[in-house]
Order: sequence, then C-alpha cells, then structure tokens
Amino acid sequence: MDQSVEERLQALEGRLARIEALLEGSAPGLTAATQSIQAWVTEYVSLRLQQLVPETCEHAPSPGVVGGPVLPGTTVRCTEDVIHRLGRIPIPFVRQMVTQKVAEAARAEGAPVVDVAFFERAATF
Repeated sequence: MDQSVEERLQALEGRLARIEALLEGSAPGLTAATQSIQAWVTEYVSLRLQQLVPETCEHAPSPGVVGGPVLPGTTVRCTEDVIHRLGRIPIPFVRQMVTQKVAEAARAEGAPVVDVAFFERAATF
C-alpha cells in the first residue's frame, strides 16, 4: 500500500511540474495580452472623456463658426451682446432656464451662432 501511495504522489508531482511549466511558458503571452488590453482601455477612456468634455478637446471648428463666447454651460456659440443680456437677468435659476431654452432652440434650428434677434425670439416663454 505504501508503494501505491508513493507512485500516486510521484504521478501527482509530475502533473504539477507540467502545469507549472505550461503556466511559465504562457506568462509572456499573458503579459502582452494584459498590456494590449490596458492600452485599449486607456484609449477608450480617453475618447469617452473627450466626448463628455468637448470644450477641452482639440477639434476642428464647425464651418462658418469663428471663435467667440458660448452660452454658459453649453457649447452653443453666441455674441457678446447675448452674454451681456443674459448677465442682466438678476435671478440665477431664471438665467439658467433662459440659457437652456435658447440653447435647445439653437440646436433644434441648427443656428451656428445665437445673435440678439435669435435670443429675443427663443427666450420668450
């Protein structure tokens, strides 16, 4: 019976040695795969962050839109006069509501820049 246990123990140690050899042989492949996945995740997260915060990304301006101010809290271009008119609204939450309404109207109509005439038309409730 002792010989049977000894044989089984040697067989088990032989199997473990083969498993260890296989694992050691696959380590370089695992390292390369891990690095590849890490690079992909880094690139993916970077692209998603650029989509979430477009003002900080480098991208070509829209055709016909030259730099200038934007409606606060949006990416919608406007004139300095519109910024001045928004600043004259004394209640902050009302100013924010007007800004959002004008921005939604500009997006819906595809207006590249919000001027005073568009602002007055879009800001009326």
